[in-house]
Parts: sequence; C-alpha cells; structure tokens
Amino acid sequence: MSKIINRFGRLRSERGMTTAEYAVGTVAACGFGGVLYKLLTSEPIQDLLSNVIDKAFGVIGG
Repeated sequence: MSKIINRFGRLRSERGMTTAEYAVGTVAACGFGGVLYKLLTSEPIQDLLSNVIDKAFGVIGG
C-alpha cells in the first residue's frame, strides 16, 4: 500500500508551481507600479508633495 501512495505522491509533483507563482507576482507588481505611477503623476498629488517639501525646507531654514 505504501508503494502506491509513494508513486501517487511522485505523480503530483509541484515543480512548475514556482514558475506560475513568479508570473502572478510579476503581473501584480507591474499592475501596482502602473497604479502608483498614475497616482504620483496626477496634478493634485504633485501639488500636495510640492507643498510638503516646501514646508519641510521652511522648517529647516532652506
């Protein structure tokens, strides 16, 4: 009986699973990067960041 279980376990190998996981992770990272790029290049966010940087330099005295 254990021989059958061992053979069945070998048939269900997950060798290709890591490739699929890397592919899904890569697609997710690209999607997140696209959303982040779109967000950071929008005018309201650029104005907000500019104001934060101006205030930071004002506090420092630059």
